[in-house]
Amino acid sequence: MKHTPLLGVVALLALTAPVFGQTSVLKTTAQGNPQIKSINAITFAPGGVLLIGDSTGGQLVAIDTGDTTKKPWTSPAIDKLDEKLAARLGTTPSGIEIIKLAVNPASQTPYIAVRLKEGKKSVILTVDGAGKVNEFSLDNVKYARIKLNTGEDKVALITDLAWADDRVLAALQAGKTFASRIVSVTAPLVNDSTTAAFSTETFHVAHNKWETNAPIRTVIPYEEGGKKYLVGAFTCTPLVKYSLSDLQAGAKVKGESVIEVGNGNEPRDMFVYEKGGKKYILMSTFRKFGKPFGASPYWAVKLDFNVLAEKDKINQKAVRRDVKANQYMVASYDGVSHMDLLDRDRAMVVRTTKDGVSLEALPLP
Repeated sequence: MKHTPLLGVVALLALTAPVFGQTSVLKTTAQGNPQIKSINAITFAPGGVLLIGDSTGGQLVAIDTGDTTKKPWTSPAIDKLDEKLAARLGTTPSGIEIIKLAVNPASQTPYIAVRLKEGKKSVILTVDGAGKVNEFSLDNVKYARIKLNTGEDKVALITDLAWADDRVLAALQAGKTFASRIVSVTAPLVNDSTTAAFSTETFHVAHNKWETNAPIRTVIPYEEGGKKYLVGAFTCTPLVKYSLSDLQAGAKVKGESVIEVGNGNEPRDMFVYEKGGKKYILMSTFRKFGKPFGASPYWAVKLDFNVLAEKDKINQKAVRRDVKANQYMVASYDGVSHMDLLDRDRAMVVRTTKDGVSLEALPLP
């Protein structure tokens, strides 16, 4: 499993795109192989458009998968997932690294980004309800590539992407000092277009100081009063929102930390869901430093969505999670190393335990 070093920077990528059902996410495209050099993050835009973060190539790639026929997921669990993925690639479980899981909402098919350790080749595999694994080939696809312009700094890592109704949000790290960046690209997406870069500043609650180099790990969109935000979760683990309307040339976008979810943890995935008429945030994390809180270093936390609307208790005054009381923890998600929303009632997860690796559809908590 991927345990990214604390490289230290946050950057966010916002792409303005049309609303699903009105206009295509893609405006101008090319046909062929997009020449992706690495796959660090994946997610889906409307209409089965797969978004890939390629840090080595310094680019975001949007691919029309054509996978838009819904195939409802009926299998509760597929055991020995790592063995099945590895066998499809002609190797053993120790020869692969699972990077990211994303569910295509148009088809309910899980897509899994996998890195072959030998040669460090990245591939995308799909899994069906019977446990059959196929490779999603990039040899002849319709795509749009967007170059990430970070000035003289090289993109070090793209950590996450998220669809946000009319844009894509992402986190990345760039430069030798991994200085914070925000990048914005208008849409519909134009092939071989280039972005602009911006800076960020964040109050890191556990560190009790303002920083420009704390690594954001996973992101979700948020809208309040007609204003759009990117919400990011950091290592050690503040939840911070950034106003997307502040993306002005030369500006440093200052975040608002609204809650701290425990020192020593590395967020991995995060999404919003609704249950019983209320909205919640579900975030999976890895216990990077210190003794695990439960049976596994992989654990999940459930937060009230309204925490994002906090106006007074922010930054230095942000609420801190009570670790000793295991406040907010979700026991049924113990061992979940990757996850994404499957449907209104379930999440698709990769669970990693001492008994092996499985792909499961879990009820939302």
